[in-house]
Amino acid sequence: MPYKVTVDRSLCIACGAAPAACPRVYYLGSDNGKNRVVEQYSKELSEDKSIGEVPDELYQCAKEGADVCPVGAITVEMIG
Repeated sequence: MPYKVTVDRSLCIACGAAPAACPRVYYLGSDNGKNRVVEQYSKELSEDKSIGEVPDELYQCAKEGADVCPVGAITVEMIG
């Protein structure tokens, strides 16, 4: 079961906590320095949002990245 990962880049403070916790899903983008979903799983990218889909085996990692975000800019939810 895939999971939808949404990064609200307008809330993101580019602290690097999520990429440090889960570099397989998150990194700080070269476009504006803010967090985004890695290219491999990215479905949509804009200045304000990064949306991706990760496989089941990356759920725990993605969730840890979301949980350490100090401004609550990341959500992870089951698709379907």
